[in-house]
Amino acid sequence: MAYMTIRRIVGVAFHLLWRPRIIGLEHVPEAGPVILASNHLSFIDSVVIPLAVPRRVTFLAKREYFEGTGLRGWRNRLFFTSIGAVPVHREGSGRDAMDALETAREVLDGGGAFGIYPEGTRSLDGRLYRGRTGVGWLALATEAPVVPVALAGTDRVQPVGARLPRVHRLRISFGRPLDPKPFAARVAASGGAGRARREITDQVMDAIAAMSGQERAPGYNTPPPEDEGDPVVG
Repeated sequence: MAYMTIRRIVGVAFHLLWRPRIIGLEHVPEAGPVILASNHLSFIDSVVIPLAVPRRVTFLAKREYFEGTGLRGWRNRLFFTSIGAVPVHREGSGRDAMDALETAREVLDGGGAFGIYPEGTRSLDGRLYRGRTGVGWLALATEAPVVPVALAGTDRVQPVGARLPRVHRLRISFGRPLDPKPFAARVAASGGAGRARREITDQVMDAIAAMSGQERAPGYNTPPPEDEGDPVVG
């Protein structure tokens, strides 16, 4: 109820102030499991995507945002719960990463839409970094289609360090879904799940690059120390 209420209220400002140009929304299925794999430029990306998609989209957020006390803690819990975020630990360990993926798998197994940033954290220089293979793991584990998403302008709406959004036009592009079933069938026939995860991830990142026009970075992105401004687990 809170999700739909806040979505309607914020949605008015979203369309009036940011004047989003939404391209390819027909590629997002109206029902059933789907992975929305996006580039990541701003804290506000996890608000923009759910507002652009006419169905609930779940993202993962740092557990600390749900555990605060006082007015600020209540405000954070209300906000992140209302945008469909699910709390997870984000300590960087392999166990935490797998727990996050298992949480995402539960969302998809329940027929939900799940948003993920294959780069893992925001790009501070605007380049598109190599994707981590969590998106490939999820696709193979659930056989949910992967819709590439390219955001443009969100880094102008809320640059790193800015507390409040600014007025700037946005573009949200959704690409053709990637079907993981052929990859899953190949893995079942001959093994090689690691290679299939990498191929799925690379194809998704290629599609994002084609839509966003971003310069490709040669390696992986790493979060800066004390990355307090980015609540989302990629």
